[in-house]
Amino acid sequence: MILTEFDYARPAALDEALALLSATRGARILAGGQSLLPDLRTGADSARLLVDIRQLAELRGSTRTPDGRHLRIGALTTLADLAADPLVLAEAPELAAAARANGDPQVRNLGTVGGNLAAAGRATDLPVAAVAADAVVELAGPGGRTGLPAEEFAAGAPPAGQILTALLVPAAGAAAAFVKSADRATRYPVCAAAVRITPDGPRIAVTGATPRPLRLRRVEDRLRGGPYATEAVLAAFRAEPRELFVPGRGTSAEYLGHLAGVLTARALQRAERALA
Repeated sequence: MILTEFDYARPAALDEALALLSATRGARILAGGQSLLPDLRTGADSARLLVDIRQLAELRGSTRTPDGRHLRIGALTTLADLAADPLVLAEAPELAAAARANGDPQVRNLGTVGGNLAAAGRATDLPVAAVAADAVVELAGPGGRTGLPAEEFAAGAPPAGQILTALLVPAAGAAAAFVKSADRATRYPVCAAAVRITPDGPRIAVTGATPRPLRLRRVEDRLRGGPYATEAVLAAFRAEPRELFVPGRGTSAEYLGHLAGVLTARALQRAERALA
C-alpha cells in the first residue's frame, strides 16, 4: 500500500510542537519513524498531521541529574547512541543491552528511545528494561511536564496531546542486565528479561512472553536474598500461574514460563558477576 494523504510540520521548538498537537485532531509525532511509517503504509494507523520533532536538540543525549542519582536520557536519543553511551553503559547497562539487541543497525541508527518506549502493541526491548530499572517516563503537555512510572506507561497507550521528552533512570552501577530470545524474522523478543540487583533484593521484569512488560514481584520475593542459581530461579517461576504467559507463534504458556525463568537466571547471574 501507499501512504495516505496527511499534512507535515517541522517545529523548531517543543512549545511549537505541543501547540500543533493540540490544534489538530489526528496529529501524530514523527521521530525515528520505524513503527509509525510502516503502520501508515499498511493502514494499521492513520494521521492527519505528522509533527516531525527530529530537530529538537534538547531531546537528545544523556546526562546525570544534578543530585547524581538518576540519568536523564532524551527521547530523541537513537538506540545506537544509547547502546554506546559510556554513562549508560556504566550506570544502566540493562538499557544499553536492550538498545543493542533491538532490530538491526539501520533500525538502531534511526529508532529513538521515545519511539521504542511508545510503540504500543509491539513487544519492543526498552520498556522491559525501563520497568526493571524503576524508571520514570517524562512527558510534556499543555500543562507542563509530568512523570509517569515506566511500569504504568507500559500498561496503556501514550497520553494524547503529550510528547515523551525523556526517560529518568536510577543510576545502578553494573548490577543490572538484559537477556533476550528473539524471533528470527522480526527480531522482536519471544521473551526478554531485565533485572537489577538492589540492596532490597532483585527487580525482575519480562516481556514478549507476557501481555506487556511486567514486573514480577512475587518472583522477586521468592528470590530475595538469593541464591540466583538457575534451579532456584526456575522454581520461583514454576510457582507463577501459567495464565501469566501468553502462548503464540507455536509456543505454549508452559514453554514461555520456562524460557522466562531461564533468561531471568542468566540475567541475574550476569548482573551478579558484574558486581564481583
